Amino acid sequence: MKEKKISLYKPNIEDLWFRSELLSDEETMSYNHAYGGTIEFLEEDWRPWYQYWLVDTENKRFYSYIKNEEGAFIGEVAYHYDEEIDSYITNVIIYAKYRGLGYGGQALDILCEKAKENGIKVLYDDIAIDNKAISLFLKHGFIEDYKTKDKIYLKKEL
Repeated sequence: MKEKKISLYKPNIEDLWFRSELLSDEETMSYNHAYGGTIEFLEEDWRPWYQYWLVDTENKRFYSYIKNEEGAFIGEVAYHYDEEIDSYITNVIIYAKYRGLGYGGQALDILCEKAKENGIKVLYDDIAIDNKAISLFLKHGFIEDYKTKDKIYLKKEL
């Protein structure tokens, strides 16, 4: 099967309807059960969120939508600097109806390249121990940093 191509798209504030839809979809957010499942992202929260994640990034945050070959939004990728642990943390969410098509791996690879271009040396992610995405991260160059009974902490040197 030919691998489908994706591209990154920096959303406009009007495009945040998709993030709201993505985060409220139970099947998509089922991976997030350890952290509460779906996330409410109300329109009144869009402007301050947008300002923080896409305008005033301080070179500590990156956020983008993922588009497929047809131009449909299929997910999001991001990384941010977490001061508490002094590390950059990744985020990749593929809309459930687009999973299993290779988009997640492509998105993770592109996110790692963007982070490297922006001078980041190491990316981390903490994933619920029962999340199937662990194998995706391992397949794309992340290694286990450490594990608890609830989470696995992965890292990739860029």
